[in-house]
Amino acid sequence: MSKQFDVVVIGGGPGGYIAAIRAAQLGFNTACIDEWKNAKNGPAPGGTCTNVGCIPSKALLQSSEHYEHAGHAFADHGIEVKGLGLNLGQMLARKDSVVKQNNEGILYLFKKNKVTFFHGRGSFVKGDANAYEIKVAGAAEETITAKHIILATGSNPRALPGTPFDEKLILSNTGALAIDAVPAKLGVIGAGVIGLEMGSVWRRLGSDVSVLEALPTFLGAVDEQIAKEAGKLFTKQGLKVSLGVKIGAITAGKNDVTVEYVDATGAAQKAVYDKLIVSIGRIPNTIGLNAEGVGLQLDERGFIAVDGDCKTNLPNVWAVGDVVRGPMLAHKAEEEGVAVAERIAGQHGHVNFNTIPWVIYTSPEIAWVGKTEQQLKADGVAYKAGTFPFLANGRARALGDTSGMVKFLADAKTDEILGVHIVGPMASELISEAVVAMEFRASAEDIARICHAHPSLSEATKEAALAVDKRSLNF
Repeated sequence: MSKQFDVVVIGGGPGGYIAAIRAAQLGFNTACIDEWKNAKNGPAPGGTCTNVGCIPSKALLQSSEHYEHAGHAFADHGIEVKGLGLNLGQMLARKDSVVKQNNEGILYLFKKNKVTFFHGRGSFVKGDANAYEIKVAGAAEETITAKHIILATGSNPRALPGTPFDEKLILSNTGALAIDAVPAKLGVIGAGVIGLEMGSVWRRLGSDVSVLEALPTFLGAVDEQIAKEAGKLFTKQGLKVSLGVKIGAITAGKNDVTVEYVDATGAAQKAVYDKLIVSIGRIPNTIGLNAEGVGLQLDERGFIAVDGDCKTNLPNVWAVGDVVRGPMLAHKAEEEGVAVAERIAGQHGHVNFNTIPWVIYTSPEIAWVGKTEQQLKADGVAYKAGTFPFLANGRARALGDTSGMVKFLADAKTDEILGVHIVGPMASELISEAVVAMEFRASAEDIARICHAHPSLSEATKEAALAVDKRSLNF
């Protein structure tokens, strides 16, 4: 007889494992199915984010930043480093250790919250509003049932047509995190979050990095003023970004990759790289779910179709995270997972898509929440803008990193904060204040009137809010 649960979550990434924990907290007998494996074929919950995304990339970004500082910035602090060397094997091992700690942490949380974990691939067998039968294909095949199913199967990297990933020369994010020797020449197709972060890691470690981007503008989703500032800083660092590129033939040789493309002027170009990272987006992962077998509806792009509450067309079947509409962000998936568990319990789960922060963990970091200036112009919204450079911030000077700025956008009449955009040190941490402020519909004046510790980077946030009314105090 199959094991029976109240809630079964398929997928153990940020959306899935959080949904399972919250469901268990609410008193449901909950199970979570996840198929990720570690090097020893053991369970590795956490999805793309933990295993080949957010967590390992941040580990390598931190390590590579230390390396670059040791080689270039420490001297300014009176720290002399002689015979600087790179032990890439140790750097990668540390990254793997960080991933393992997170995997084990999730398994511990399952145990703590009495979530039953199944290691394997989950798929529909049959079901209706009363109960769904789910097959778990792991070391041994078994069947479980539940009234409520939460789908959190994530996404996969998108490959260029006719150019599959081999993870040796042509790399997705997975291969980009495991290069075993610093490539002399590294090509990156796509100047998005993954492309810029991975390009930054390997540039710091010594690669000559070229980024090829199809769009005519750099970081088109980012506020234009912030994107331009970031572009200048990346160029100064040595990251070569070409915009308006049309990719042609890609040929993998024995030890290198040749990329033919047409540049923004229309001229034909050819480049040879030791490795090529392709980061042109991600596609929803519904492989092996047997969606068609139970009539689960997918939209025209392959995402699981859901309404505003993450309900699918099937009764008591929900979907969250990368596999549904909206930004492919781990924290968005987490919020949806919590909201769905609470909706199953009859509560009013809440996700405000207008206050989901975005972060690019380059150096300087880029973070934003809310509307960009170009969006407000396009929507015909009257607004005020205020900016403050980190160049005028005492803590940034002490850190030795004065690049970038904070930018506030506020409604011209009500002063309500409509968007906050940051490029500079610790932008990922600073943006949280803006998220809280916008969630409570604060005004720029509210932030301007709050006392911020001195000296701190957060003072730049206060000063940018003051600048909305043209009264910054330190610039």
